[in-house]
Amino acid sequence: MLNKYLIASILLLLCCFSLIAQDKDSKKKQILEEVVVDSIIEIREPINPLSPAKAAFYSAILPGLGQAYNKKYWKIPLVYGAIGTGVYFYVTNNKEYNRYRDAYKSRIAGFTNDEFYLDSQGNQLATPRVTIEGLERAQKFYRKNKEISLLVTIGLYALNIIDANVDAHLMQYNVDENLSLAPHYKIDEFDASSSLGLTLNFKF
Repeated sequence: MLNKYLIASILLLLCCFSLIAQDKDSKKKQILEEVVVDSIIEIREPINPLSPAKAAFYSAILPGLGQAYNKKYWKIPLVYGAIGTGVYFYVTNNKEYNRYRDAYKSRIAGFTNDEFYLDSQGNQLATPRVTIEGLERAQKFYRKNKEISLLVTIGLYALNIIDANVDAHLMQYNVDENLSLAPHYKIDEFDASSSLGLTLNFKF
């Protein structure tokens, strides 16, 4: 009878120890899982040094293509709107310049049949609506505007290339919190002088 109680007590103790051991093992696993989750390091995509050059090349071939390469699709309408506006003003000023130049050449040749000798109904006038001096001034005005429009259009085209290049650079820019550059200002307590500088911090 005593042996039965002794064996039962031993078995009961063994069961308790195994339950405690299982509980400890489960806690260890839980702690390890938490540590693993907290210590995950975000892997950055490798830097492609040719990406900015490729984006600039695409924008040089076709405006807006570099912006599409950088996945900044909202910039494409802005690029075409800007360049299209410059082209529109160039074409309009060039058309007006040719109009006044043709009338001036006709007037110099001795003809009186240019469009400025006609009224709104197409009837011939005795005196032109625009004099020769007026034709010369109009040519200078529209030629100047045409040249400015051409320069602005070329500038916008170049800006489209620069934007694609800079945007591709900034997409690979390191904004890691472990790397920081901050200004500092320090006052020397002994001679009351001050110093200004930059602090570069890199956390391992």
